[in-house]
Amino acid sequence: MSSIEVERFVEADAAAWDDYVERTNNGTIFHSRRFLGYHPAGRFVDHSLWLTREGKRVALFPAVDLDLAGKRLLFSHRGASYGGIVYRNPLGISDAFEYVKALIDYARAAGFGGIDITPPPRCYVLKPTDYVEFALLQNGFAYRKREISSVITLDFNPESVAGTFSESSRRAVRKAVKSGVEVRESDDFHSFYHILERNLRLRHNVNPTHSLDELLMLKRLFPEKIKLFGAFYQGRMIAGVVMFECNPRAVLAFYISHDDDYQQVRSVNLLFHEIICWSIRERYKFFDFGIFTVNEDPNWGLGRFKESFGAQGIFRDSLQIFW
Repeated sequence: MSSIEVERFVEADAAAWDDYVERTNNGTIFHSRRFLGYHPAGRFVDHSLWLTREGKRVALFPAVDLDLAGKRLLFSHRGASYGGIVYRNPLGISDAFEYVKALIDYARAAGFGGIDITPPPRCYVLKPTDYVEFALLQNGFAYRKREISSVITLDFNPESVAGTFSESSRRAVRKAVKSGVEVRESDDFHSFYHILERNLRLRHNVNPTHSLDELLMLKRLFPEKIKLFGAFYQGRMIAGVVMFECNPRAVLAFYISHDDDYQQVRSVNLLFHEIICWSIRERYKFFDFGIFTVNEDPNWGLGRFKESFGAQGIFRDSLQIFW
């Protein structure tokens, strides 16, 4: 019989929750209440959970109560890139099985028809372990989808960054420098958002995940963890990348966009060269470019573009169970 008990998160515990996330093996910015709480009231019905053993909090599970296609799901977490069970070290295999079994038992008793989980990819985990995923699969979960995220392992010096690029990317960096493109951190989110919005509408006829106001709010909530790097040509921002410092191990390029009118100066290549150098100097171990698949369908051009900077693919998995 499991010794794990499950308790609903209450807002009064927000500080304790974020303190716990900071000290975990696999927690990220997306698991924090500061991030999850930026969503306007009514967008989601929060149903986040603490897992306890003998009164001590041993894990947490950020989640929402979501009705999807007529089925009520405990969904971890619809308002974030990653969810899953967040835990501290050391984690034994019996712990993983107890945590998963306790979540399933809780969800059944609470009237849910299933659970959906997207854990953080392996590069965000301090001490890699597949215990939780193994326990999920052994308890009836199956993969809903397996996307591919492009990741650079930052195991080289900043001076060596160009050597990890393809020849075409190295030429593009040289051209950007020769053209006078400059890269620097910027607070001009308005100019970047204009580029991003225009680009997404022209290419995909969609809007950014966040409104400008939401992006500015996140920057205010995480002034040291969310950064905009811009490429400037003749004093004008022509490309930018919004970086999320997800945890001490990995950074994520959350938004990437450029002005097609200035494609010829190859600003994006220099932009990533400088951001990767910055990531190494800040002692991050991994640079996550984000996924280049949508519902497991690869965007081949985007994949090749990210590979040209030395990125390789790792899984970003989503698992679910129904009953």
